[in-house]
Amino acid sequence: MTGEASVNDAFRVSLFRHGDVLLQRAATLPAGASPIQGHVLVRGEVSGHAHRLEDPNAGALFHSAAGFFLEVSRSTRIIHEEHAPISLEPGVYRYWQQREYSPREIRTVVD
Repeated sequence: MTGEASVNDAFRVSLFRHGDVLLQRAATLPAGASPIQGHVLVRGEVSGHAHRLEDPNAGALFHSAAGFFLEVSRSTRIIHEEHAPISLEPGVYRYWQQREYSPREIRTVVD
């Protein structure tokens, strides 16, 4: 199958879930993205636990009109007290907190 994508290519992971946080590979950081201090992607509203970089020096967080982004400079993991870690390879990822629908409102998923 020269020149054709394999079935494995079609299922290459580009979307990751870590509890109530989703991460999706992005081609690049958006122009004008502003750095965010720290290594916490999202902090739980109820528990105070945090989805964060295991190695704070392995990446940097950014915000832009397009959302929140993580630029990973070397392989690292996202960790949280209540979830198994997930590994991320170097690259850029857009991340956001999941929302859920109820007939009364659309609300952020509480972790």
